[in-house]
Amino acid sequence: MLPTVDPAILQAMGLEATSSKLVSHGGSGFASTFQLTGARNGEEVAYFVKTGTGEDASIMFRGEHASLNAIHTTVPSFCPQSHAHGALQASPNKHFLVTDFLDLRSAAPGGSGLSLAAKLAQLHTTPAPTPPGHGKPMFGFPVPTCCGATEQDNSWRESWADFYANNRLRRVLREGAERNGLDKELADAVEKVAAKVVPRLLGDGHLKGVVPVVVHGDLWSGNHGRGRIAGKGGAEEVVYDPSCVYGHSEYELGIMRMFGGFGSGFWREYEQLVPKTEPNEEWDDRVSLYELYHHLNHFALFGGGYRSGAMSIMRKLISKYGSG
Repeated sequence: MLPTVDPAILQAMGLEATSSKLVSHGGSGFASTFQLTGARNGEEVAYFVKTGTGEDASIMFRGEHASLNAIHTTVPSFCPQSHAHGALQASPNKHFLVTDFLDLRSAAPGGSGLSLAAKLAQLHTTPAPTPPGHGKPMFGFPVPTCCGATEQDNSWRESWADFYANNRLRRVLREGAERNGLDKELADAVEKVAAKVVPRLLGDGHLKGVVPVVVHGDLWSGNHGRGRIAGKGGAEEVVYDPSCVYGHSEYELGIMRMFGGFGSGFWREYEQLVPKTEPNEEWDDRVSLYELYHHLNHFALFGGGYRSGAMSIMRKLISKYGSG
């Protein structure tokens, strides 16, 4: 028996109840996933739906909704648009997210022809909007987002070094301690990186020309593919499951390098379109510093060998930059 389409989804999308249905589609470690088909004003439509239980799902879907639309606004052909999120009516404590349907099996002609590198470069060179109540673009994001199951504090900050040290490194260390208990050696190393290495490598006035741009935030190869969005146009290079922040563009590269999967052709094209931030001789260490966050987050979530990866990065960076 097919799942019933909840009245909250029907209302949010303006769909006719009698013609709407959900079919299980894809998979997620944190949610149930479906293809939603139905009719609106006599026209057949299709969407992608996620559902999940509890406040964690509500936070996750709110962040994904805002993230998808931040990317879509900047590069419309790069990801599905998100249309609605909220609480289900018929299922207490359950929540939903509805986005454009992304057909990852499509090879339809007629797409933009833009490469992954070209789209990511466009995303990373478009200045972020100015948030309400501020006089200029800021580092952060309007809502919390989740990287895996970790809720991220995206409170606005004027300084990128301040944001990365406090909203990312120190915050994920606290998350890990709450889940797994205090690890004093790890905590001491993270504090030294946050207090010494981050200001040295990312400090205001040291990095040249850094402005907030949209960063996907969780761009490993499993969150990239090629597909047709909303049944329109042709197949495109696309990304999904974002965890966005308005941040330094190079922050994106940490997780991309951590898990690999992006070939030499991609990197050559991307670096031509988005030159390394000055001082460019420190680029490799900056990317290692950004990769560190994801090692810490994976250790907080999964334990295991990610601790050794984090410690290795921190020892190297502290030996070079931690004595100031």
